[in-house]
Formats: sequence, C-alpha cells, structure tokens
Amino acid sequence: MLALAGGAMAQSYPEREISGVIQWSAGGATDVVSRAITPHVEEIIGKKIVMQNKPGGVGAIATNFVYQQSADGYTLLYGAENPQLHAVMGIANLDYSKFYPINILGRGKVVVIANNDKPWKSFRELLDDIEANPGKIKMGTAGPGSVPHTVSAMITAVAKLPVTAVPFDGDGPGLTALQGGHIDFMASSLGSAAEHIKAGRMRVLAVLSDTAMTDSALGNIPPITDALPGVAKYLPWGPFYGVFAKRDIPEEAKAKLSAAFRKAAQSPQFIELMNGRHNEIVNLSGEEADAFLKKWQSVTAWILQGAGLAKHSPAEFGIPKP
Repeated sequence: MLALAGGAMAQSYPEREISGVIQWSAGGATDVVSRAITPHVEEIIGKKIVMQNKPGGVGAIATNFVYQQSADGYTLLYGAENPQLHAVMGIANLDYSKFYPINILGRGKVVVIANNDKPWKSFRELLDDIEANPGKIKMGTAGPGSVPHTVSAMITAVAKLPVTAVPFDGDGPGLTALQGGHIDFMASSLGSAAEHIKAGRMRVLAVLSDTAMTDSALGNIPPITDALPGVAKYLPWGPFYGVFAKRDIPEEAKAKLSAAFRKAAQSPQFIELMNGRHNEIVNLSGEEADAFLKKWQSVTAWILQGAGLAKHSPAEFGIPKP
C-alpha cells in the first residue's frame, strides 16, 4: 500500500501551480530567458508557473527567499551566475551548492557598450579617456560579482580602471540609464543589449573574447584583447542562466522538473530566442550541471582574487584554483 501511495504521488506531481522567482529585474537577460522557457515547461507539466521578480543584493534576496521555502518542489529559483561569487564578495554564504540544478539553460556573450553621445569608437579610445580623466567617467555595474563587476576585475588585473561605478539592480535598469546618459559605459550580456545596439540606441565597443564577432545585424565587433591582450588568460568567460530548487526536494519533483526543462530547452521557439540573443544553449541538469557550476565558480572567484577585488580568498571556502 505504501509503494502504491508513493507511485501515486510521483505521478500526481505537480498537484498545484508552482512559484518561479527571478533573481533580477524585468527586462534583463535572466528575466527574458526565464520567461521564454517557462510557457514550454507549463505545457509539458500541465500546471502554471507563476513568475515574480525579486531583484536586489546581486541576486541574494531571491536566492535566500527560495532557500527559506519548503523543500517540496513548488518554488523554483530562476537565476544567473552571481550566487557562485557571493561568499568571496562578502555578500552571503549561500551559493548553488545548496540547490539542485534543475537545468543550466545557457550562457551568454558579454560586450562593452557606450552611450551614443560619447566620442569613443573603440575600447582602446575609452581606456585612453579613462586614463586621461580618472574618476570622471561613469561605469554602470550591478553590484559585486555581477557581469560588469567581474569584467572590470579582469580589466583591473591587467590595466588601470579609475572610473566611478554606478550600481543598478540588473542589466535592464543599467541599459536604460546608459541610454539616458546617466552612465557612460558598461559591460553587459549581449542578450540584453543586442536590440538596443541594432536600433542604434547605444554603441558596442568590444566583445569579451579573443576573436572578433561578426553578425549580420550587429556588424563586426572587435575582441577586447585588441586593446588589452592580457585579458586573454581569463577567456572564454560569460554569464549563465539556470533554474534551481532546494537540494532536498523530492526525487520525483527533481526528475519531472529536469525532464520538463530539458525538453523545453529543445523547443524551436526557445532555440530561436537564444540564438537571436547570441546565447549558447547548455541544457545540463543534475551531476553534469553541478560540475559546470563548480568549474565556473573556481575560474571566476580566482579572477576576482587575482585582481584584488575579492573580500575573502576563495581558499577560505574550499574553492580550488582552476
């Protein structure tokens, strides 16, 4: 009778709607990817996933909120890479080791973009202006451990970057501020910035790569290593997007959710969106996803340590050198 009851529970999950908590604000890369995959998952599992944005604390607010919920599989965390750096940045001790990776959906390219009213036509010109006017140029960031912060750490490790950092709750608000002239430049996921670049609302100066990127709509984007060859040792690097649940949710929930997101990530509509936003589909879950997360954490945490931007050594938390 107990076996039959357990089988019935496995077949009935989910019995009600699921809550989906997005780490970042509306309009950013994580939000767009999260809302694009979810309708396909809903169709597969036959239940609604109610989405809400909980930005703040470089992803820590949403991460902690989901961690405080019951481990029943009815609260999912739609997140990016940031919690993997919270410990070394002194933000929180909670990272993805406390969560089960339902799916690492994809990873994105990073670009350095500038306000259209600025004279810079290349990343080298921006660096020269920063050097000539220390502290006067405003750089958008999304807090410690964010994409802009990590990219600035790479740059700082090989060159001086005396800028004024202006924080935002994600790349969406940062890009809006960039268009309004409230900041002068920022590093951003290409997925968030692509439509703005295509529309001519901002100028792209470089791609975080050691090779140029050519796109029919965006044109030829030079690699950041043209201006700073020393950054090459940190590449390839980029943000990632995933879906997580508390580590100890029922095995039935893990299996059903993992299978649903894996299938949804193969849908033509989602693939088209990811390709259109220049994201690479990863589509990993379980042990493979855990290995991906650990490697990303190791590489990035030690980048920050090497640049002198980490508040705590990765060694304190058992994060091995890559």
